[in-house]
Amino acid sequence: MKTLIKNALILTMNETDDQPVTGDILIKDHTIQYIGTVSEEIADEVIQADGMVAMPGLINTHNHSPMSLLRAFSDDLRLMEWLEKKMLPAEARMTKEDIYWGSMLAIIEMIKSGTTSYADMYIHMDYIAEAVKDSGIRASLTRGLIQLKDDGGKRLEEGLELMQKWSGKADGRITTMLGPHAPYTCPPSFIEKIATLAKEMQVPIHIHLAETHEEVSKMKQKYGKTPTQYLYDLGLFSGDYHVLLAHGVHVDDQDISFLKANKGGIAHNPFSNLKLGCGIAPIKKYLDAGITVGIGTDGAGSASSLDLFKEMKFTGGLQKVNYFDPTVIDAKTLLKMATIEGAKLLHIDRYVGTLEVGKLADIILIDIMQPHLVPHNDIYALLAYSATGSDVHTSIIHGNIVMRDRKLQTVDEAFVLREALQRVQRLIKEI
Repeated sequence: MKTLIKNALILTMNETDDQPVTGDILIKDHTIQYIGTVSEEIADEVIQADGMVAMPGLINTHNHSPMSLLRAFSDDLRLMEWLEKKMLPAEARMTKEDIYWGSMLAIIEMIKSGTTSYADMYIHMDYIAEAVKDSGIRASLTRGLIQLKDDGGKRLEEGLELMQKWSGKADGRITTMLGPHAPYTCPPSFIEKIATLAKEMQVPIHIHLAETHEEVSKMKQKYGKTPTQYLYDLGLFSGDYHVLLAHGVHVDDQDISFLKANKGGIAHNPFSNLKLGCGIAPIKKYLDAGITVGIGTDGAGSASSLDLFKEMKFTGGLQKVNYFDPTVIDAKTLLKMATIEGAKLLHIDRYVGTLEVGKLADIILIDIMQPHLVPHNDIYALLAYSATGSDVHTSIIHGNIVMRDRKLQTVDEAFVLREALQRVQRLIKEI
């Protein structure tokens, strides 16, 4: 099967391509075969992309997809009140089927706003994997792990079963990680056990880090260390591991020096951190230190929406105002964070994140012939600061058209919305 994208303004996000050019992209089966000028006659299907930007699909580096069912349920609360009085009681009611449909709701939103890959951490991951398989999106899946006395190793067993059952499945769209929840919920022996497994199995680690002041205080009281130093002393930032660190809001300069050796990096979730009053992560310092930074949303229970174009705006705006300097981060850097840098965090940058011959065809088309996207003076600034997820016209994942002209091709959107509306009433009743 050959699909041709014709006459698009192409943003490859490659290091060597500074300026977008108008041209064609030929997709053969799942991969990009040619970028340049291509005759329509050789293609089985032609997508006319005049007035559109073609760019790599966006990569959401941290999410809890079933929490889409809890959107706008517990807003304007302090973090621990939000978590303990609202989120945890509602999540305790979730069935496996709720998790499937909550994930499907999130995936629909992500596809419709330009996300083609995402990282997920939750429970009952088989059901999230099924949603990924059915929808056509690409995902890195992690079973969240904490050590409890009554657990008997069940959670870790489920994490390993997820990896064995789903790694490389759904035509290779599913990858997996090991997911210790956070330093404050995982004692040293548990972290060391997971690290040993990660090294033996050659898989990445996905963990929350330093999201709140309370977490840092708790770790200092218990261990005399920051959360970052705690993980550093346990060896997680040595060259043996690729660690995706979600949040990284509260770090000092010594913490940042510890993070330099990590082959992974930081998944920045700006709006969730703002809405929960957690703080502003020092993204400029991370970038200055050469640390990879991608952009995530966190779950919709805190993030409200899963639109990475929104998150790009918050990422840029917060750094500019935090340092009182509009030059600290530019539009192209934001777009890289949402594409190739995110691919590096998910450890899939060999396959996606840029538009290059031989890479998998994860491509979005953005309609820029709209009042809020005209004129086209600086296309990078236009996309980072003016575009929204609703401007995405077509989404292609793994060479398959999953959304065409804003209409999903793999999922019955109306059916999913009805399921979500029916299920949420039981989850939140009287909480």
